[in-house]
Amino acid sequence: MSYSDKFKTQILAYKEILAKFNAVHDLTKHENLDWAIEDSFSGAKFIEGLPKVAIDIGSGAGFPGLFLSFVLDECQWHLFEPNFKRSSFLTYVKLNLGLKNVTIHSEKLENSTKFRADLITSRAVMKTKKILEISDGFYDENTQFLLYKGSSVESELENLKAKIYSSGNRNFVILKGVKNG
Repeated sequence: MSYSDKFKTQILAYKEILAKFNAVHDLTKHENLDWAIEDSFSGAKFIEGLPKVAIDIGSGAGFPGLFLSFVLDECQWHLFEPNFKRSSFLTYVKLNLGLKNVTIHSEKLENSTKFRADLITSRAVMKTKKILEISDGFYDENTQFLLYKGSSVESELENLKAKIYSSGNRNFVILKGVKNG
């Protein structure tokens, strides 16, 4: 996969900002940052169509939502991160990279005002049913979910129509047609 100069510049700037913040605030423990970044944006190839509005639940230091916003830059991204130091970091990155397509929410998704998203992503260590529960009111049967899961994801998908794409130890789970409630 080839990357634009803009994309490469964004990644480099992100790494520089993270190095400064991480030294003081311990935002992430990723030892292989390049792998974490590539893992984040590699999920984009499984998204059907071009979403207009997307939500990333538990964005942490930006994985995967921030990097997906680089790739899907026509989409309006809402990154939800309740940890204040992490959401402050994400705000700093957004401002320094001039990301007009990103909104940072320093709160839990379930505490926010409801709006419909075309895409909901999460790399959070949370069971799939819990993700659907806290996303209630933000999706309809046309919303896609892109979930970044580990190796034992099948047990979480009981009674859910899902596609699973595997890459090493990562499983990308696509859910569509899920009904609220």
